[in-house]
Amino acid sequence: MRRISVRTAITLCAAASLAAVMGTASAAPPAAETAKPRQAPPVLVDCFWHPDVRPANFILACGDGNSRLVSLHWSHWNQKSAVAEGVNMVNDCKPYCAAGKFHSYPVIVTLDHPEPWKKKPNVQHYSQMTLVYTDARPAGYAHTVTYPLWN
Repeated sequence: MRRISVRTAITLCAAASLAAVMGTASAAPPAAETAKPRQAPPVLVDCFWHPDVRPANFILACGDGNSRLVSLHWSHWNQKSAVAEGVNMVNDCKPYCAAGKFHSYPVIVTLDHPEPWKKKPNVQHYSQMTLVYTDARPAGYAHTVTYPLWN
């Protein structure tokens, strides 16, 4: 009879151990709940303080609109940078801006240096834009031009 009670005690201990392990596992939150929440990608803030992601057009010269990016096609947009191909439309302002003509220059646009947007600190915005002219460029412009973006 002593042999049966030892066997019974071992079985009960094993069952209790298994129940404890299963209880702990079921009490743990699923892996998806413990993962970091996905952060929204940075935005590009336009002249009217509107945030945008992958805009097709963007005004560079907010005061007069004499330089703008059009036909933007974004190849990527992530937490660190964004890249697009497009066209920089620039007014030659000859003989003066109101009578000038717009000329198109193909460009590669890179956005980077994301930082908190002052208007909405929980939103990241790109703070720098670089244009690389892939063919002709406006008179007086370098092949690569970098602009700080407004905050």
